Amino acid sequence: MHVCLNSDNLLRRSACQEAQVFGNQLIPSSMPLKKATVFLNPAAYKGKARNLFEANAAPILHLSGLDVTVVKTDYEGQAKKLLELMENTDLIIIAGGDGTVQEVITGLLRRADEAAFSKIPIGFIPLGKTSTLSHTLYPESTNQVEHITNATLAILKGETIPLDVLQIKGEKEQPVFAVTGLRWGSYRDAGVKASKYWYLGPLKTKAAHFFSTLKEWPQKHQAALMYLGPTERPPEEPEEKPSRPPLYVRLYRRLRLYWSSPSKEIPREVAPEDWEELKLSTVELSIATRNRQLDLTHTEDFMDICIEADTVSKGQFVSRGSQKMRDPHICPEGSQCIQASRCILQFPEGTEGSFGIDNEEYEAMPVEVKLLPRKLQFICDPRIREQMLRAAVQ
Repeated sequence: MHVCLNSDNLLRRSACQEAQVFGNQLIPSSMPLKKATVFLNPAAYKGKARNLFEANAAPILHLSGLDVTVVKTDYEGQAKKLLELMENTDLIIIAGGDGTVQEVITGLLRRADEAAFSKIPIGFIPLGKTSTLSHTLYPESTNQVEHITNATLAILKGETIPLDVLQIKGEKEQPVFAVTGLRWGSYRDAGVKASKYWYLGPLKTKAAHFFSTLKEWPQKHQAALMYLGPTERPPEEPEEKPSRPPLYVRLYRRLRLYWSSPSKEIPREVAPEDWEELKLSTVELSIATRNRQLDLTHTEDFMDICIEADTVSKGQFVSRGSQKMRDPHICPEGSQCIQASRCILQFPEGTEGSFGIDNEEYEAMPVEVKLLPRKLQFICDPRIREQMLRAAVQ
């Protein structure tokens, strides 16, 4: 234990020394300090998140020369409200788990000025029990202190990658946004109950799935799905905006527009939207972004819809359930896989149950799911970005 604490302290000291290099950089007196707003969920990871943040991330941020404001959330849903009221900042940092990420991006994208706010770089410090996004942004690490300090240092380096977002909207609800995806079905339902069997130790996951098979079998979820295929990826926009034309050019253009006859306007052709329809019976349906398999060379944008066969045996259900606890959006062999840019999910009347949206529970209801390609700029470890760029060149 003493050796472990010692090595953790060495990791912290080394990270603080690296952060000090950023803090020691001279900036012109006319330039304001870069503002960073941290959204910290102290309740994440069974209430340990606050201590983890203060011991491993806060010293690095304060030494870096950033003007840091830490906003602690006191209750579920507060981050969404705070984001809707937040004034401008140069950097948003999410310190928590999947639930905190989802609250912050939902609050940010519900803003009236979301087009401007969605360009603000977002850093993620993984402090939650489930921090799915850290698999995309950072190299794997078995040491929690190292994982948190590396993520915080990556935020100072500021290398970003664009991530897709799903917009999920019920008929009367405000939209919810997700960076991982939506799940609806028996594996999700059983997985949520696993913690009830804590007294069985490592067998709790298998127990939850086994007891689920005793209640009803076979487990079938009926729905109707309408979807549109992938969309073509537009070329990357140049970083710098072209300079504004001189005033006399702008006035001339305005006058020309004013005097031009409306009848001369060229009608824009709208491609017909070809909706595909299917009725489905499944043990589980998932709709996931491609953020786990980022590929800069793709010429199309889409989300993955996985419809799992409802003919799975009880034994397969129990063993697959354990796999899904590790990788919830795994699409097993024999499933129907669809690539779509938008879809509408509808249920027979009287359907009950819950969705898992980025591991947060929501009441199941008819929804439209729309892909927002490369919508948010998340900060990642420079090594991850380098790997992606290298893969794109090859």
